[in-house]
Amino acid sequence: MTGIEIGVIAIAALLVLILLGMPIGVAMMVSSFGAVAFIRNETVALRMLGSVANDSLEEYLFAIVPLFVLMGLLVTISGVGKDTFDLFERLLRRVRAGLGMATVFANAVFASITGISVASASVFSRIAVPEMVRHGYTRKFSTGVVAGSSVLGMLIPPSLLMVVYAVLAEESVGRMFLSGVGPGILLSGLFALTIMLMAWLRPASVFDRESRVEDVADTGVLDFARKGVPIVSLVVVVLGGLYGGFLNPTEAGAMGALGALLIALLRRSLTPASFWRLLVECGQITVSVLFLILAATFFSRMLAMSGLPAALAEFLIGGTLGPWGFMLLFIALVIVMGCFIDSISIMLILLPIALPVAQAAGFDMIWFGVMTVVAVEIGLLTPPFGLSVYTIKSSIDDRTLKVGDIFRGTFPFVLAMVACLVILAIFPGIATWLARL
Repeated sequence: MTGIEIGVIAIAALLVLILLGMPIGVAMMVSSFGAVAFIRNETVALRMLGSVANDSLEEYLFAIVPLFVLMGLLVTISGVGKDTFDLFERLLRRVRAGLGMATVFANAVFASITGISVASASVFSRIAVPEMVRHGYTRKFSTGVVAGSSVLGMLIPPSLLMVVYAVLAEESVGRMFLSGVGPGILLSGLFALTIMLMAWLRPASVFDRESRVEDVADTGVLDFARKGVPIVSLVVVVLGGLYGGFLNPTEAGAMGALGALLIALLRRSLTPASFWRLLVECGQITVSVLFLILAATFFSRMLAMSGLPAALAEFLIGGTLGPWGFMLLFIALVIVMGCFIDSISIMLILLPIALPVAQAAGFDMIWFGVMTVVAVEIGLLTPPFGLSVYTIKSSIDDRTLKVGDIFRGTFPFVLAMVACLVILAIFPGIATWLARL
């Protein structure tokens, strides 16, 4: 068999192993090892595995993973998410459907601190959903807004998906973070516009008029400052230091984790027991992410050895499909896979195959990364997997709340994300102008 045929068999074997229930990282390691052994021999496969383990995890850059995860967990436990929502609730209380918009913008700010979509979904499902229901919003709309806006956590920097893409594409993490600013603002605006249109054109889908209550009481200046200063401080330290050139991404993660720890200690929201549980969770998330990166690096090198990506690029780009046909096919495949597999796994499986093709097509790799992240995040909202939807379901202790209602509530926001992809395809500078400065 040729290397290309072995590469195709390896991809098929990977999919079969995943469907059989094998963990994705292990499946990638097994299929990659077997393919290299067939292309060369077992000795080369073992040496490549050792080289990958050394090369892919020894870099200083990878310290960013536990630091940003730790910062996100500390921010969640310190109550910063609730304070962020309270501030935007106060600012937008006079606007029609203002609580929905407050949830979107609060999630956007929270995303700029944590970078983890599931954390946003978990926090705001406990904070925003009960508040919106109390003020007369339907549960379907309330949960849909929280699920939809939670995806901003993986687009607005710092973002764990951006780190994963930067590693696989060999791009600068700092530039990838910068590339998420414009699209993050665009998507936040599209979400807010979606809420406005729903409130004016289909108010019955937003409001349950029988349960409307009075507006919340005014927030005092001191209370406003008490809630706002920690949020602004973290954003200034992390993003200001990163974009101002004072900190590299790893240092920004360290400063953010330290700042989040100080906030949690000052608010006395951290006990020795909760801090230990938080460190254990941080370690579990970090190890799983790094192992997946290791497996994906091995998978990528196996594909390069087989020659499959080069052959695929020549077939897709040189044939009738063309560059934009490939792009449409790739986006569609990402969205479909998002219905069944988590975000990081999708990127680790597809990008080793797609990146060489995208480079051959002449696409800007930073723009391609943003398009990939937006498409991957759609998978967090689509059935049957919909990780953000199930996170909200598990966070809200209400047996009468059906998963199907949450999925229906997220549908307008899925359409907004598709519109975002179209706008970014037409105006790629939204994603690249800041990263190229």
